[in-house]
Amino acid sequence: MVKNADGMTTDQAGRSMLLLMPRIVGRARRLPVPEALRTLDLAPRPLSLLAYLQYDGSLTVSQLAERLEIAPTTVSLTVGDLSRRGVLPREEGDVDRRRRVVAIAPQYVEPIREWPAGSALAWVEVLVDLTPAERATIVRTMRAYETALGKRMNG
Repeated sequence: MVKNADGMTTDQAGRSMLLLMPRIVGRARRLPVPEALRTLDLAPRPLSLLAYLQYDGSLTVSQLAERLEIAPTTVSLTVGDLSRRGVLPREEGDVDRRRRVVAIAPQYVEPIREWPAGSALAWVEVLVDLTPAERATIVRTMRAYETALGKRMNG
């Protein structure tokens, strides 16, 4: 049990985070879903995909797969499903017309921008007073936690 500068041991910090994470996830999940998206019954993976398109603009399936760190076939299935629902039209690429670029349909741009805004604004509120190095530590820690959970899931 190593103590940090604030007097919290590693075990105490781990326990605190273990108890805090379900509350954070629960509150984030209770943020209101815009009316236009409610009938789509979106799962977490499509939400991440939509967030990338909202923040980064039109992307190819390969680019989305790289950002989501999942197989292009998985992204293609998700994009296909959302395309059939009219959320993500596929367009020809400007340079290479064989490449398919995915974008958010105009009628869904505002609801998709609006939905994660509550969560994003909460993060900005928390991160604004931190130094860039402190912000990077938080992001690095969250990524490491995700990786550690993945190891536990895969044996």
